[in-house]
Amino acid sequence: MHGKIVARLGGAGLTALLLAPPVFAQQAGQSMQQIEEALKKLQSALDDQRRLVEQLSGEMRVQREQLRAMQRGSAELLASQRGTGPGSAAQAQGEAQGQAQVQMQSAQQAVGKAPAKDGRPPEIAPLFEQPGVLTQKGKYVLEPALQFGYSSSNRVALVGYTIIPALLIGLIDVREIKRNTFTASLSGRTGLSNRLEVEVKVPYVYRSDATVSREIFTGTAVERAFDTSGKALGDVELAARYQLNDGGANKPYYLGGLRLKSRTGRDPFDVVTDCTKRCIGENVTGTGLPLELPTGSGFYSLQPSLTWLFPSDPAIFFGSVSYIHTIKRSNVSRLILGGVREPIGELEPGGVIGFNFGMGLALNEKTSLSLGYDHSTIARMRQSGAPVPGSVRTQLGTLLIGYSYRLSDKRTLNVSIGAGVTRDTPDVSLSVRVPMNF
Repeated sequence: MHGKIVARLGGAGLTALLLAPPVFAQQAGQSMQQIEEALKKLQSALDDQRRLVEQLSGEMRVQREQLRAMQRGSAELLASQRGTGPGSAAQAQGEAQGQAQVQMQSAQQAVGKAPAKDGRPPEIAPLFEQPGVLTQKGKYVLEPALQFGYSSSNRVALVGYTIIPALLIGLIDVREIKRNTFTASLSGRTGLSNRLEVEVKVPYVYRSDATVSREIFTGTAVERAFDTSGKALGDVELAARYQLNDGGANKPYYLGGLRLKSRTGRDPFDVVTDCTKRCIGENVTGTGLPLELPTGSGFYSLQPSLTWLFPSDPAIFFGSVSYIHTIKRSNVSRLILGGVREPIGELEPGGVIGFNFGMGLALNEKTSLSLGYDHSTIARMRQSGAPVPGSVRTQLGTLLIGYSYRLSDKRTLNVSIGAGVTRDTPDVSLSVRVPMNF
C-alpha cells in the first residue's frame, strides 16, 4: 500500500515533501529575529523614558531646595522684624511656608488663564482723525503730529460760441493749480472715566499755491504764474468720545463722538483778494485769487459720529459714520485789493456726510498694520438761501494704509499714507503722529 502512494505522488511530490522542513525552519528563524529586534527597540525606549524621569526628578529636587531656601530667608527676615526668639522664628517660618503655598497656588491658577479685561476696545494702527481706544481715567495723552497734503487740478473754461466743432470764437481760460499744505498740531486727551474722554487739538497751518493760468480777459496766449502762501494758527478743535457698550470677542464696540471746530484760523474773507476786470477797470486785469492764503475755514462746525470696532482674531474690523453741520454766517463780505469790502450776503456751506471702514492686523507684539477707505460727500453751498452758481455736490474718496510701532510702554509711532481716488481729493496725504502717555 505504501508503495502505491509513493508511486502516485511521483517525483515532484516526493521532492516537495523532502524540501518542506527546511523552508519552515527558515521562516521560523526570521520571525524570531524580528521579535528580538522589536524587544530591543522597546528596551531602548524604556531606557530613554527612565533617563527623562530621572532628569525631571533632579530638577524638581533643585526647585524644592530653592523653595526651602526662600522659605528660610523669609522666616529669618520675619524673625528679625518680630524678634530673635525660637517662638518667633518658628512662627515666621510657618508664615513664610503659608505665603509660599499661596504663591504656588496662585501661579497654578494663573496657568492657562486669560488676562483680566478692562472692557476697552483693542488698539489698532490709526488711520482717521478719531482714535479707536479711549484714554483711561486719570491718564493723559499728548500727541504731536505732522501732516502733509498735495493736490493738483486743471481747469479749462470756454467763453464764446462754435461755428463748427473744431472752431471756437471767443476766449479760453486755462488754469493749473499745485497746492501744498503742511499742518503741525498738538493734541491733548484725558479720560474723565473709563468710558469718557475729552480732547483739544491746536493746529498750525502752512499753505502754498502755485497757479499757472491764461486769464480769460487778456486775449493772449501768454501764460502767467501766480504764487501765494499763508501761515498762521488753524482752527482749534474740541472733542468728546464715549464708549456706549461692553464689547468682546464676538461683540462689537460702539463709540459715540462729538467734535466742535472753531474759527480761530485766518478767515478766508479777511485775506486780501486780487481784483478782476470788473473791480479795477476795463483795460486792467487781475487774477481774482487771494494774495495771502487763509488757514481756517471761516465757519463754526459741529460733527457727531459713531465708531464701531469688531475684534476677529487675529484681525480687527472698524469703521465710522459722521455728519458735519456748518453754521451759516450772515452779512459776509470779502476784502479786495485797495481795502474795499465786497458784500457777499448770507453763506451756508453744505453738510458733509462721511463714512470710513478698514481692517487692522497685529504683526507682532510691537507692530500693527491697518488698511482702510474714507469717503465724504459735500453738498452744494447756498448764498442767501439759493445754491451758489457753479457749486455742485463733491465726492472725496481716499485709500489709506497705516502702521504703528510701539517705541516704549509710553510712546508709539503712527504713520499713515493716503491716496486720492476722486478728482477733487488731494493726490497724496502723509501723517506722522507720536502719542505719549502720562
